[in-house]
Amino acid sequence: MRILLTNDDGIQAHGIRALYAAIKEAGHEVEVVAPVAEQSAVGHAITFHTPLRVHTFQEDGFSGIGVHGTPADCVKLGLSSLVRGDVDVVMSGINKGANVGVDIVYSGTVSAATEAALMSLPAMAVSMDDFTPRDLTEQARFAVSLLPDIPWSEIPAKTLLNLNFPSCDFAEHKGLRLCPHTRAAYRDWYVERQDPRGNPYYWLEGEIPPEALSPDRDRALLTAGYVTLTPLHFDFNDRATLARLQERMDKANGR
Repeated sequence: MRILLTNDDGIQAHGIRALYAAIKEAGHEVEVVAPVAEQSAVGHAITFHTPLRVHTFQEDGFSGIGVHGTPADCVKLGLSSLVRGDVDVVMSGINKGANVGVDIVYSGTVSAATEAALMSLPAMAVSMDDFTPRDLTEQARFAVSLLPDIPWSEIPAKTLLNLNFPSCDFAEHKGLRLCPHTRAAYRDWYVERQDPRGNPYYWLEGEIPPEALSPDRDRALLTAGYVTLTPLHFDFNDRATLARLQERMDKANGR
């Protein structure tokens, strides 16, 4: 397989280096196009007010192109201009922190994979439910080992796979679970602080209320120690509401 690898934590992040090593170890070809600096929680932002500048990273058995832009920029630019030839799969990660529930809207990691799916390419986002640096060798090997077994040709257009690892050591996980993503949203708040000059600034904090979680969805399963795999389909049409609105409008107009 020929794999385009990207992320949102930056091209020098531990997670992308672990995936790179696992891809090479498995005998696949890998091309890296990733942000130069961390781009966490930028969502699906793209750059069009300023030019995208790139430079090559070549160090200790690693080779890739760094882009001064967002994860979505990296996929768009990589597939259209920087990577020569066809790509079989786009992988994004391994992200620091899980991407479950509403995180999929904010996440640069998921957005990079989404951009690939929108460009009609198989795509997988990979995340770890932990912000503490650790050895991700086994998680990366597991993610890469899934690629040949997935029936990519049967996955609908505009669909990506979202893989999340629990915070426990890899050997302690309870197995892989296919599941939907949680519908629960964060309960957010801002902590107000003061800078050295006495001016206020605000720091976002939040949590998904435990009582709002469904036990068979990704957030709860991840907390319980399972590796979760969730297909995400980006079609924002609400057909049920569309039908109801059409019915109301037809009645109002005497149809």
